[in-house]
Amino acid sequence: MPEPEIEQAKQAVREKVWALLAREGAAPPDVYGYIPDFVGAEQAAARLAALDAWRQAQVIKANPDRAQLPVRIRALQEGKLLYMAVPRLATRKPFYLLDAANLSPPFEDTATSAGAADAAPLVGTDEMRPVDIVVCGSVAVSHQGVRVGKGAGYSDIEVALLTEAGLIGPETTIVTTVHQFQVVDAELPETEHDFGVDVIVTPTTTIKCKPARRPTGIIPNHLGSSLTKSIPSLDGRLRPKS
Repeated sequence: MPEPEIEQAKQAVREKVWALLAREGAAPPDVYGYIPDFVGAEQAAARLAALDAWRQAQVIKANPDRAQLPVRIRALQEGKLLYMAVPRLATRKPFYLLDAANLSPPFEDTATSAGAADAAPLVGTDEMRPVDIVVCGSVAVSHQGVRVGKGAGYSDIEVALLTEAGLIGPETTIVTTVHQFQVVDAELPETEHDFGVDVIVTPTTTIKCKPARRPTGIIPNHLGSSLTKSIPSLDGRLRPKS
């Protein structure tokens, strides 16, 4: 399926899931265009924290969306090292370093994007430790572990940057926390730059998927010029092929 058709198919899935969540009161009415801040996010975080992979993990990388805020708070409460992506990867060093040893609890504010900007240093991939668990947000995800994000592409770039740096590997567990309405039975479209998830955690269920798709790094010709120019860490080194 050509790339434009894949994106159209993804958008159709997004629209369907956003409408379902809003209609059923499982997310705020203004969910459209965002990673859904779903009802039961705290329960999903607790279920994630009960997994052996989480218990054994020392280093967590998480997205900055509100839906995963309970996961980030729990990581800090448990003394794990947390890397959180800067929204839109808008700084030259694209991750916040949140180390509970250097932060004052409670962590409810610190684990937000605004709080991290005030309290946490920025780091680049050359300053980071290998990641044990990646926690990502999704709009939809299939039982096979194929995920659809909100369409901006930042999560894929984050994972690609960390993979290129050797900080994410086959042993890294990739997890998404979502509402059960976001888990779809149908096959979802995916492209070469998309990553998949190993585990889906909802407020009521845990689904282990087949080994996730793992792109080996940034794919230059999959980046639009606007993304290339707007992400300082790419620094012009990647040019989409004409």
